[in-house]
Amino acid sequence: MRYEGSIYRPPGEHGSYLLQVTVGCSHNGCTFCGMYRDKRYHVRPLPEIFADIALAGAYYGDVERVFLCDGDAVAMDTADLLAVLERLYGSFPGLKRVNAYAGARSTLAKTDGELAALREAGLVRLYLGVESGSDAVLRAVNKGVTAPEMLAAGQRLVKAGFDLWTMVLIGLAGPGEKSRSHALDTAALINAMGPRHLSALTYLPTPGTPLARQAERGEFQLLDAREALEETRLLLESLQVSPLHFTSDHASNYLPLKGGLPEERERLLALLDGALAGRQDVRPEFWRGL
Repeated sequence: MRYEGSIYRPPGEHGSYLLQVTVGCSHNGCTFCGMYRDKRYHVRPLPEIFADIALAGAYYGDVERVFLCDGDAVAMDTADLLAVLERLYGSFPGLKRVNAYAGARSTLAKTDGELAALREAGLVRLYLGVESGSDAVLRAVNKGVTAPEMLAAGQRLVKAGFDLWTMVLIGLAGPGEKSRSHALDTAALINAMGPRHLSALTYLPTPGTPLARQAERGEFQLLDAREALEETRLLLESLQVSPLHFTSDHASNYLPLKGGLPEERERLLALLDGALAGRQDVRPEFWRGL
């Protein structure tokens, strides 16, 4: 398959055919993220995308899942994205779902009718990097949207019927009272948004990014293991979405957690309490990674 630059996908898309429809991220300004800094955002021409679909058909024969790369396929012109979905489902008889990352700004730029049309055409799951429910944190990391705008984007995706998977970052506010506010504000935003899935990753500096340089200069403080576990616990106990598939088992996390809320909340909290009390081992620093 033909790809431009490094390719990223969510862990849950490990078995998907990766089709690059856009290159890079439409925002690409978050101070913590280094995923697409080697690329300038652009949409690939439809003839190239269609040619790649034909190549995939010749190579794979049939596929059940497709993930649209790069960082924000929803930013594509709606008519073009609908054409890609139509070609995919026409090319792979066994195709069950097409998933993609979504950006808050690109979501807000779509009408309700456009979002509904994309869902009807077979765009099933969208991954939204919420990062934080705190306006101050989103502004500090240059997320490009306010907390109310992030909430509105997620609510519109839920309303349109997408299987919404949100991601937040433990430690993105730093330690102390900022950590507590970040956890509570994030839980409140997720509760109001109502996604089906939530993954809580833990912030690790990516070399060369603005936030990593702030950390190197001592202008931003990372959480230690205990602080990260405490923030995770506060987030988890404050979530009221039901049902919610909760994961915190990324390589960046100190303690792998996964379960359904609300039925498994107490089990997950007990694991966190065990780690905080020293009865449960946590992941050593040298094993943590992105």
